[in-house]
Amino acid sequence: MNTHHSRTGHTYIRYTLDLPFRASSLALAMLTVLPQAHAAGSLMDALTYGSVSGQLRYRYENVDQEGFTKDANASTLRTQLGYTTDSYQGFNAMLQFENVAEIGHDNYNNTNNGQTQYPVVADPAGTEVNQAWLGYEAGYSTSLKYGRQAINLDNQRFIGTVGWRQNEQSYDAFSLVNGSLPNTTVTAAYVTNVNRVFGEDHPNPLFRNYAMSSGLFNATYKGFSAGSLTGYAYLLDFEDAPAISNESLGVRFDGKRNIGDYKLLYTAEYASQSDYQDGASTIDADYRYAGLGAEVQGWQVKANYELLGGDGVYGFSTPLATLHAFNGWADKFLTTPADGIEDIYLTVGKTLYEVALAGQYHAFSSDNLGYDYGTEWDLSAGKKINKWFSVLLKYASYSGDDNATVVARNVALSQDVDKLWLQADVTF
Repeated sequence: MNTHHSRTGHTYIRYTLDLPFRASSLALAMLTVLPQAHAAGSLMDALTYGSVSGQLRYRYENVDQEGFTKDANASTLRTQLGYTTDSYQGFNAMLQFENVAEIGHDNYNNTNNGQTQYPVVADPAGTEVNQAWLGYEAGYSTSLKYGRQAINLDNQRFIGTVGWRQNEQSYDAFSLVNGSLPNTTVTAAYVTNVNRVFGEDHPNPLFRNYAMSSGLFNATYKGFSAGSLTGYAYLLDFEDAPAISNESLGVRFDGKRNIGDYKLLYTAEYASQSDYQDGASTIDADYRYAGLGAEVQGWQVKANYELLGGDGVYGFSTPLATLHAFNGWADKFLTTPADGIEDIYLTVGKTLYEVALAGQYHAFSSDNLGYDYGTEWDLSAGKKINKWFSVLLKYASYSGDDNATVVARNVALSQDVDKLWLQADVTF
């Protein structure tokens, strides 16, 4: 069913399904009956000989959090099923459904079920259209896309689809990608709505969607032997929460260089953030990141420093980011405190016996006043069984500091939390 909403002069489409979505069996059935894509000689060929894509991702998540007498236990299955047409006279289209179902354990606060006696696991059940777009190859290495789509820029520190959560974030947007300049990729998008991970059934409309009139601009140049240089401007105008509207202007350099038997890794990034349109005048903060590491004998080790500035009134904010990938997997810093975040951390990774191992250690403190928040260990082991099937074991342990300042100013950050994930993934 399509329901049309109008907000402040903008109309967007809410896509939901009323009938139960038997996506798992449907996905397997479509694999057997649909032909493989080939060159389309007519519009009917383009519609008929497209390609099916999909994913079944089961996850068990346990959360043991200080302040709760009960653990959260979430057992969920994400099913994604999509169809992309073949290209006809430069045009193609995609439609992708996404369903999140509770399988067994549902003793958790999914943010809209009222079970506040449990810690939060932000994976509510529901069915939505995750992507629905029309694309066009316009020539001169230019691709256009209109509709509901995935947008992931750089490392997703500012703009991403939050793929870790079972319900992905998607964008109602017009986007352009151009590669006509040598070694250069330019991405621009005008976004009218962001479909958030909390789903269309959440009672708070700001958790369901961000209605906006926002411009995203990103350009990357890869012509340097030392690495790639990116400049970006993200102009976020939130229609239903105008006070948080902000603009972020930044530059990022990322590279690697072979030196003898090892590979040197280095990254540096800086961004400034200020108020935009009707944003609050208190929005004024900087972002800094520096990373230095090496790859040697299959090991990758990197020391990292990340600062999201804060002055006690406002902390540097990235509300459209894939936040789980940053500042620890325990997700204690999904919202930047007004005192900011200084994150000094070490990452280690290696593949042993075809198992990808990764570990992180974080030491968190505030930018304003310089007090400690806490520390965190993160560990994961993942294995790709074959080209379709993979499994993952992941653990995060955050230990909050109990100093008087953090208790007084950010008491939630003084509280410990342990999280465990078991995941199995089939992708086609």
